[in-house]
Amino acid sequence: MQRRSFLAASAAAVAGFGHLSSSLAAEGGVSDTEIVLGHTGILSGPLGAPIKVVMAGAGLAFDALNAQGGVAGRKLRLVSLDDELSPEKAVANYEKLLAEHRAFAFFGCVGSGTTAAAAKVLAQSGAPLMAGYAVSDTAREKVAGAGYFVRATFAREAQALVQHLTTIGVSRIASACLDNPGGAEVARLVEAALSSHQLKPVAAVMVKGDGSTNAAMGKALADSKAQAVIMYLGGGIGGEVMKSAWDAGGRQMFYGMSIVPGDVTAKLVGDKTSGLAISQVVPYPWSEVDPVARDYRQLAERAKVDVGYLSYEGYVNALVAIEALRRTGRDLTRAKLHATLRTMKLRLAGMEVDFTGASNTGSRFIEMVRVTKEGRFLR
Repeated sequence: MQRRSFLAASAAAVAGFGHLSSSLAAEGGVSDTEIVLGHTGILSGPLGAPIKVVMAGAGLAFDALNAQGGVAGRKLRLVSLDDELSPEKAVANYEKLLAEHRAFAFFGCVGSGTTAAAAKVLAQSGAPLMAGYAVSDTAREKVAGAGYFVRATFAREAQALVQHLTTIGVSRIASACLDNPGGAEVARLVEAALSSHQLKPVAAVMVKGDGSTNAAMGKALADSKAQAVIMYLGGGIGGEVMKSAWDAGGRQMFYGMSIVPGDVTAKLVGDKTSGLAISQVVPYPWSEVDPVARDYRQLAERAKVDVGYLSYEGYVNALVAIEALRRTGRDLTRAKLHATLRTMKLRLAGMEVDFTGASNTGSRFIEMVRVTKEGRFLR
């Protein structure tokens, strides 16, 4: 994947700022010619690779906008910092983005514990957080009033997956989730979804993000005799756990939540990938009839960005942020952007985005797709 010009990733830890200074609350990041957006997320290790793809997709939309003159004559500039999924580093990054880079708002920030930890910074600065990625439902609640999330909630994904499995007669269901706050919450959501069908998980394994427990957790899934496993595993971790389960004698089917990258998994799993299904939270990127999907593919092919659900989600999220900025107009302030977002409804790429209700999540879109051994997706 081509290194995007908008992505200024820093793997170094950012020094702490201590208590929030008054400069963080100052309006910044908007000049006559530019709007600065800040991003913090994991950009290194096995969980960082898919985030880079998501952000590359967002960059397609931002670069195309800038080539046309930007929003009301202002070009967008995204400053991205690596927080290694550490809440402490994430808070330091939010503070640095506000104080040093003068970020006007935040876009695409990653993670549950990291987002929840930033609630105070977001509240005091007044800077909106748009289109976070892999943020749990409770973390979304903690930044209510500051955060606006496009993708459907994990509760909705868990319910859709369990509903599908029970409809096809599967009752022995296990979960495999990342061993972090977001993963722990998803495991509880899967358990709650099963409970609504008078079922309990036959196993609930927690997998380290560094991959060190892949083999052990795969064996635990095999030993559980589950018919199906619901995965909340990013990067290549899901594929490695699948292989470990099969190597240990397991015969279960695997179903991924939307953070599971099907193409990456296919490269690891090979011929057995055809048993993998994923709940997707954006429409089909290869649609021939939807103009948004067609524009996205043309931009991605020219920029040598991987075409797929990850980069398409970044692209769609960026379009939502761009539309919010457009509707706010030339007289741009954080308070006015908040007001725009709270009243915003639009149909985009075949999905409805609506922030006017009680929730700060805009979309309920879920679509189940299967992954082929070549890494292609079938609806």
